Amino acid sequence: MDLNYSAEDLAFRDQVRAYLDANLPKDLQQKVLNHKRLSKDDFVRWHKIVAKQGWVGTGWPVEYGGTGWNAVQRHIWEEECARAGTPPILPFGVNMVAPVIMAFGNDAQKQYYLPRILNCDDWWCQGYSEPGAGSDLASLKTRAERQGDHYIVNGQKTWTTLGQHADMIFCLVRTDTGARKQEGISFLLIDMKTPGITVRPIIMLDEDHEVNEVFFDNVKVPVENLIGEENKGWTYAKYLLGHERTNIAAVGRAKRELQFLKRIATEHMKNGKPMLEDPVFAAKVATLEIEIMALEVTVLKVISEDSKRRGPGPEASMLKVKGTEVQQMLTELMVEAIGPYSLPFDRHYLEGESQHSAFEDDDAAPLASYYFNFRKTSIYGGSNEIQKNIITQMILGL
Repeated sequence: MDLNYSAEDLAFRDQVRAYLDANLPKDLQQKVLNHKRLSKDDFVRWHKIVAKQGWVGTGWPVEYGGTGWNAVQRHIWEEECARAGTPPILPFGVNMVAPVIMAFGNDAQKQYYLPRILNCDDWWCQGYSEPGAGSDLASLKTRAERQGDHYIVNGQKTWTTLGQHADMIFCLVRTDTGARKQEGISFLLIDMKTPGITVRPIIMLDEDHEVNEVFFDNVKVPVENLIGEENKGWTYAKYLLGHERTNIAAVGRAKRELQFLKRIATEHMKNGKPMLEDPVFAAKVATLEIEIMALEVTVLKVISEDSKRRGPGPEASMLKVKGTEVQQMLTELMVEAIGPYSLPFDRHYLEGESQHSAFEDDDAAPLASYYFNFRKTSIYGGSNEIQKNIITQMILGL
């Protein structure tokens, strides 16, 4: 693969930079660059700004409202958004359920849901994991029984990210208890306002309400909300997870955070010298930078294959493993660079209630929260241990 940008690619990058410079609100940018928490309004506000430009569906076909960009253009967009410090376009609608609807949904589902996803008229969340079905997702027990033109859904989902804001949830449900466990699963779209749905918050170690438990008690879901065929949901789930694992790599953000790491390691001292001049610490940073460079090349290769309509393959598991390892290495080295100054926890500063940290170091204030939050990345989207099994079987053939 030629990793040098063409003249057309460079012109496109200039166009993206000009757009971001003109349209990214400064308050949102400062929240992202300073590692503050983003609210629902922050996410929706940026999504709608980008939607107005028509650049939300970067990987979507033009006929569904997508940009029609090639793999390099999509990579440039993601990298420039990370460089500028934009809020993320949340993946649950745009990058996860939308590709499933495009590939397996009927015309009515495509016509209704896809425009709403592009414009953020619906906030989506994911109903996959359960208390007894995490990495072994096929063991899920949430049941959907067909009664006439409805399914009656009973069960529980957990670790539902930002489900407290959601209008819709896409769920894996068991529709055949007698079949082999992978063969009795269906893929349902469920309105979160339906009677019988209860969302219970899970408050994390850093006091953030990011994830939830979702309970279904005799929830009526129209049969027309079934994607594809009944009992074929495992096929659709694997297709979706390939897209999720590709996006988890977040190379652009890793490159931006590497620069942040280098800056704080230059400003904080050890034995009278900047941390970045300590040979052992400098070697760790150099190793991390090499890992990020290798990850970027792998991402380009996987995205290039996806652009040929093959869809994400088992290589997406490589991106998931290495991308999450890089993210965790970054947060570990940030904490190491600042040392005990990263320990104080200032929730008011993180949530934008105060302009500066009560502990005087605005760079250090979010780092403990940041570090603990990123412990999750090697678990969600299919744990890294499971991804290594996929790599072993499907890439190495062992």
